[in-house]
Amino acid sequence: MSIPAPEHADSAPADATPRTARAIALLYVDDHVVVADKPSGLLVHRGWDNDDDVAMFRVRDAIGAYVHPIHRLDRGTSGALLFARTSEAAATLHAAFEARSVDKQYLALVRGHAPEAGVIDHPIPKSEDGPRVPALTWFELVARSPVDRCSLVLARPETGRLHQIRRHLRHIDHPLVGDVTYGSGAINRHYRAAYALHRLALHAYRLAFDHPVTGARVAIEAPVPADLGAALDQLGLPRHAPAPPAVPAPPSPEGAP
Repeated sequence: MSIPAPEHADSAPADATPRTARAIALLYVDDHVVVADKPSGLLVHRGWDNDDDVAMFRVRDAIGAYVHPIHRLDRGTSGALLFARTSEAAATLHAAFEARSVDKQYLALVRGHAPEAGVIDHPIPKSEDGPRVPALTWFELVARSPVDRCSLVLARPETGRLHQIRRHLRHIDHPLVGDVTYGSGAINRHYRAAYALHRLALHAYRLAFDHPVTGARVAIEAPVPADLGAALDQLGLPRHAPAPPAVPAPPSPEGAP
């Protein structure tokens, strides 16, 4: 079975059972894969820390079965997170990430007036204390705030390095708001006080991949959560990015209607 993405993560039917503290929204579920909507502040896997409450456990509890994490999001990042339900599906999806056939798009609130578009080609470590390796991130401007000196950009990392988007946007002097490692303490305090933004302003907004069994393209959008969306509203910025361009249909054979 498949569960389509809700219109908004904060909306629910009037008779819905209230979520517990360990609940997690599921954006897509079938017999082979799960896409969850990870909240900011939650680790993906216990192996990266000693937390008993991690996204992997919440998804396992939600579907009643073990899941394999396919990629990771930083603790402070929210949004679409992919899991496999079988080891075979996990192997196929890991290979897809290695082949760079998975499309990952992130909404990022950054300091300053970002350029219209660009590509950041700057080597960074693939893992903690590891050597620098090639890394590439494409980005485009979504909107500049009419209220404060900040911008909303859509970032598309082509490679998967440690803190890649955060490091790359800092490299072009547009660090993420709320980033305590690569950002500005003064800026972060300003956004906490003025806009009640107490988190990293990075959201995994879109995820598209080839289904590991059917081969069909699966495209998921994770709505911007309230803890980030409220600040975007105050800043006069949208909670969404432009829709990706439609893939043109193949030409009809000659003589076909």
